[in-house]
Amino acid sequence: MFTVGIVGYGVVGQRRHSTLQQFENFKVVAVSDKTFTEDTAPKNLKWYSDFKDLILNEKIDVLLVSLPNKFAVEATLLGLKNGMHVFCEKPPARSVAELMPIHEFMKTSNHKLMYGFNHRFHASVMEAKLLIDSKKLGSIVNLKGTYGKSKMISFNQTDWRTDRDQSGGGILLDQGIHMLDLMRYFAGDFTKVFSVIKNNFWNFDVEDNAYVLMETADQVVAQLHSSATQWRHVFNLEITLQKGSIILGGLLTSSKSYGSETLKIIYSDPDTDQGNPKETTDTFEKDISWDEEMACFTSAIENSDNIENGSIEEALKIMELIEKIYQSDPEWQAKYY
Repeated sequence: MFTVGIVGYGVVGQRRHSTLQQFENFKVVAVSDKTFTEDTAPKNLKWYSDFKDLILNEKIDVLLVSLPNKFAVEATLLGLKNGMHVFCEKPPARSVAELMPIHEFMKTSNHKLMYGFNHRFHASVMEAKLLIDSKKLGSIVNLKGTYGKSKMISFNQTDWRTDRDQSGGGILLDQGIHMLDLMRYFAGDFTKVFSVIKNNFWNFDVEDNAYVLMETADQVVAQLHSSATQWRHVFNLEITLQKGSIILGGLLTSSKSYGSETLKIIYSDPDTDQGNPKETTDTFEKDISWDEEMACFTSAIENSDNIENGSIEEALKIMELIEKIYQSDPEWQAKYY
């Protein structure tokens, strides 16, 4: 039996707890949240109001980190140094420099560390990945993604997501990171980056829109619009290949605000389809991502497997890409770097 502690027991922390209950070899024994009081804390678990107290006082095997960005690295590293396997939600850190001590520590650690790039585990994404890897539609030519919502949580001055010192970044780091991760997952590393970064609508010191153009060494081009002014929530990723297209539309989430999760496959035959190719559309009714992601993490612990999705190496690469995007806009770089 592996004992588990969860630091940060908000919506995500509670969802992780619920998911873990199906894994019989893992048991949550302690949780922390700064809002806990004698009246509000869970009655059947040990609880702490300070995450450091939980990590230092509990002899647990596994730590789940669901804290605001400014505490993520501190909690993750503290857990690792105290002999725990750690699962940390995205983003991995506020910056590349902040993440480097964990990267160095993991070079000699035998413990498992996984980051929550949850979108890789959606059914539509997993099917798309299998199809892309099969080469049945040839190689990727380009990708075009839009991921947006109408605001960043409440957008008021007390919201840590709108404070650069606490969050490290805005909509790109908070939500766009998922789309960037999928683009890397499908197409590989991007070596050329152009961007326009804006915060002139909500007027906070974090971005509310990021417009990005990227290219891999193999000349695969990707476009991304990460937006906090997308008044109707949207998730859409179009992947053009040599012999057709894959379109990921909508996403199953707890808010149900991104519409139905669909996978459209277009089979191109320029000689016969006359611009009207055959296509199929699958619709997914259940969000399996939380279960699949935690199954991946728990299996790695039980079987001493390597972390395949969400490793520290991938976390570092996505943070390096995000910083490159931020700094590719000269005006944004001059303002914040």
